Amino acid sequence: MSTLLGPTYVLIFTLSQAFRDVYFGSVFQRFDFFAIIVLAFSLSTVLFGVVTLMRAPDDFGRLRGQSWPIIAANVTTAAAWTCFFFALTYLDPAIVNTIHSAMGPLTVVVLGASGIALAKPKAIGRIEYAGYAGIAASVAALWWVVIAGHSGLTTDNLAASVIGLACVSVSGVSITFSLLYCKRLQDCGIGADTVTTVRYPALIVFAGAIMLWRGGWGGIDTPQQFGSLSLASTAFIVLPLYAFQLGIGRTAPLTAQVIRSLGPVFVFALEQFDGRTHYSMPTLVCILVYSVSIILTNIVHGWRDEPTSTAAAGSSALASAPVHSCRS
Repeated sequence: MSTLLGPTYVLIFTLSQAFRDVYFGSVFQRFDFFAIIVLAFSLSTVLFGVVTLMRAPDDFGRLRGQSWPIIAANVTTAAAWTCFFFALTYLDPAIVNTIHSAMGPLTVVVLGASGIALAKPKAIGRIEYAGYAGIAASVAALWWVVIAGHSGLTTDNLAASVIGLACVSVSGVSITFSLLYCKRLQDCGIGADTVTTVRYPALIVFAGAIMLWRGGWGGIDTPQQFGSLSLASTAFIVLPLYAFQLGIGRTAPLTAQVIRSLGPVFVFALEQFDGRTHYSMPTLVCILVYSVSIILTNIVHGWRDEPTSTAAAGSSALASAPVHSCRS
């Protein structure tokens, strides 16, 4: 039973992404996404800060000497979530989820091809390159789907949609680096609770500054709205992110990546019940190309090599990246 615990956590995270993206894609039409950021990630920081104090207070001492990875994790996390939520405001949630997910493995491959080794990468075979080509093609095709007006969400503001496409691409790259630095902290013996506590302050401060500058709470006017959005933020953002951090360390990289590759399919299926979007065959085809490509790539990688460490993001190569020393 314990062997199923990790994959179950990853599956919970993947399913929750579908509810998160569809739900908040609708919510952002009425409320400022910066307000949701402040709500969700303030709750996360306080909750897991208390958990750390109760369960592993010594972890805070282990943070000494880790200023660089903490700062890097904060900056990349802030960029990732800000860009992701902006894109979710203007684009089809299934497209946002697919591009965001696809940019992780593509980032690893591009950096490796440029001679920037995040890890000690193994040689990539032809079939794997074909898989990565399929991932890149699905991303390019989704850009065309949006710009040509064939997505499941009517494009009223083309400029905002194009900016959204650029933002979600940035978010995918940024979250890849963010997870890398969080993994480095965990490799130094710092628990997932503590990493979750120290990962979001820059994002909270940035979003809070935007809210102060704009004045008000971005459309949140009543205690009922505040309460319901706080509950939704906890259920769809805070707890799933924690489940993912727990699950990824207990799951074989191949299993985790195959489960996560189905995320865009779940989003597409769920958004058919959302009145904002309509069925889009071009979007579905692109999503299926992405899912098949990422599964193929990971299966071939699993056949060729038995990974010795867990995957932190779109590739197991990220797991062993020599970013810093654990010593102060």
